[in-house]
This record gives sequence, structure tokens and C-alpha cells, in this order.
Amino acid sequence: MSTYKLIISTPDGSVFDDKAEILIVRGTEGELAVMAGHIPFITAVKPGECKIVLPDDGEKTATIGGGILTVQNDKTTLLCSDFKWN
Repeated sequence: MSTYKLIISTPDGSVFDDKAEILIVRGTEGELAVMAGHIPFITAVKPGECKIVLPDDGEKTATIGGGILTVQNDKTTLLCSDFKWN
């Protein structure tokens, strides 16, 4: 599966800066998944669970505060108020 650069940051600094296959978060319209090649967009993100599928078939989950998700052609950035690995 294709990968893309994923950056996750909080007011305290960067918490993830690496390749990912899929990012799953809850947007204002419901749950959404971002994969490589996704159309560029910006949306608000609600507090809840964040799931990252890694290139090595591993997964990481975290609890996040609300924030903003920006999907661009070459990278995806999640800026959230709080982030805690599960």
C-alpha cells in the first residue's frame, strides 16, 4: 500500500513525523480515513480516537483533542490541542 508523510503536532510540539498508510480521525461530518493520493482538503477534527496504520502493518492509536486536519498532495498535517498515545 502507498504511504505519505504524516505530521501530528500539539501546542507542546511534534508527536509524530513519519510515513503512514492510513490516518483515521473523527471530522465534523463523521469518521474519515486519509490514504495516499487523497484529494487535498481542510477540516475540523473532533476530540476522540486517532488511528495510524503504519507501513510495516503495525498500528498506533491515541486520544486527541479537537483540532485541524490539512491534507495536501505531499503530506497530511494534524494540529490538535492534546495528544496521548494509548
